[in-house]
Amino acid sequence: MERNELAHFLRRRRALLQPETVGFPAGGRRRAPGLRRFEVAQLAGMSPDYYARLEQGRGPQPSVAMLTALARALRLTIDERDHLFRLAGHHAPPRIGGDEHVSRGLLRLLDGLRGLPALIASDLNIVLAQNPMADALVGQQTHFRGLARSCTYRWFTGSEMRGLYPAEDHEHESRAQVEDLRATLAARPADPVAGKLVGALRAESAEFAELWAQHDVAVRRSDRKRILHPAVGLIELDFDILATARQDQRLIVYSPAPGSAAVSQLELLAVLGQQRFTPPGTDPRGEARTDRHLPG
Repeated sequence: MERNELAHFLRRRRALLQPETVGFPAGGRRRAPGLRRFEVAQLAGMSPDYYARLEQGRGPQPSVAMLTALARALRLTIDERDHLFRLAGHHAPPRIGGDEHVSRGLLRLLDGLRGLPALIASDLNIVLAQNPMADALVGQQTHFRGLARSCTYRWFTGSEMRGLYPAEDHEHESRAQVEDLRATLAARPADPVAGKLVGALRAESAEFAELWAQHDVAVRRSDRKRILHPAVGLIELDFDILATARQDQRLIVYSPAPGSAAVSQLELLAVLGQQRFTPPGTDPRGEARTDRHLPG
């Protein structure tokens, strides 16, 4: 791990990003160009103190998952991402099918959808990035590890994902997820990650095994979602998957039908989301404080 080079690279890339390009307000006095440290930490889903230590050349070696999150937060190109990994003492991820690097252009589209919940997911239903509205609607979905990173895995092996939907919608959602996963496996039959996910689900979920045996296949492109939210109640939204150049990545947008109750519910959700995502651990000038402990 080249700590000093890594620190310089992070500071340089942060200085090149403008707040309005990543969904932050452009107003306010800034003593230096680019994003503030706490803003990068917020985008990457990590402690501001942890990120500050990396920029100061005194942090521990970041994990692969943390580097992946930093690459997205800093809007790195794929070459810049590989350089980041090498500076941190890791091998660069292979550039093959299933690569989870999200392009700058796709992230800009996500940032521009400020009034609608939107996220970027892989074809294995792994959420790679999401905007604050999506976080306010369905919660943070990018912090999981292992097979649990896949929303499909969590749907069939736990109760948290199912709690987002009314019970009468569960059968439809289960079928849609299985059909879409089979389409992914058909497109990438030699992918070891996809194969491992399917094998684990067949072993751990009788419901999944039964649906998988029916051999139904359909790429999910649109749907209607009814989501149970603790603050705004049952909200009904259109669910559209927008085509991207990356066949293994998808831009997913939730939108209300014009004139429906969901329009005002999303407006309320936007207000609640702004209150929820006021960055913790900041002083009145918006600079990151350094009195917080590193995560274990």
